[in-house]
Amino acid sequence: MPADYNGTWEMVLNENFEGYMIALGIDFATRKIANHLKQTKEFIQDGDNFKTKTLSTFRNYELNYTIGVEFEEHTKGLDNRVVKTTVTWDGDKLVCVQKGEKNNRGWKHWIEGDKLHLVRTKYVDFV
Repeated sequence: MPADYNGTWEMVLNENFEGYMIALGIDFATRKIANHLKQTKEFIQDGDNFKTKTLSTFRNYELNYTIGVEFEEHTKGLDNRVVKTTVTWDGDKLVCVQKGEKNNRGWKHWIEGDKLHLVRTKYVDFV
């Protein structure tokens, strides 16, 4: 059985978020606001079905998905993309891959002790 993600998680550390947002092409004003936010992440997990909320004083974002099932995601209020998203298990890690007009993006979540980790990814293809 994969990890149990049920619960509420408070952000305590945010490394290199500015660089990530620049790589995504997020505008200056949004980057400055986002860099100062402390977020809360809520997970409701029922087997491979997830309901998640990312909450902050500036903007909230809800994402619901089933592991292994591709769905259309509207990243409204984040970087405003429409992508095809698939979340899968890699051991106990949740791995998200997004496909769309800006491909090769996603994230990984995993739990260590009482901490939820999130790494946002922007994959680069080398020729």
